[in-house]
Amino acid sequence: MTDEKKKLLTDLEFRVKQVMYMCDTLKEENIRLKSDFQAVQQQVAEKTELLNQLKTKYDSLKMARTITAASVDVKIAKNKLSKLVREVDKCINLLNS
Repeated sequence: MTDEKKKLLTDLEFRVKQVMYMCDTLKEENIRLKSDFQAVQQQVAEKTELLNQLKTKYDSLKMARTITAASVDVKIAKNKLSKLVREVDKCINLLNS
C-alpha cells in the first residue's frame, strides 16, 4: 500500500470512530430524553388528576352555595309573594265593596 492509501485508510478509521462515538452519545441522550419525557408525562397525569379533584370540589361547593343561597332567596321570594297576594286581596275586596 502506498502512503496515500494508508493515510486515507487511517483517516477513514478515524471518521468511523467519530461517527460511532457520536452514535453512542446520541443513544445515551435519547435514553435520557425518554426518561425525562416519562417523568414529565407522570407529572402531567398527576396534575390532571389533581385538577379533576379540584373541579369536583369546586362543583360541590358551587352546588352547596346554590342550595344555601336558594333557601335564603326562597324565603325572601315567599315574603314578597305573600305581600303581593295581600295587596291583590285588598284590591279585590275594595272592588267588591
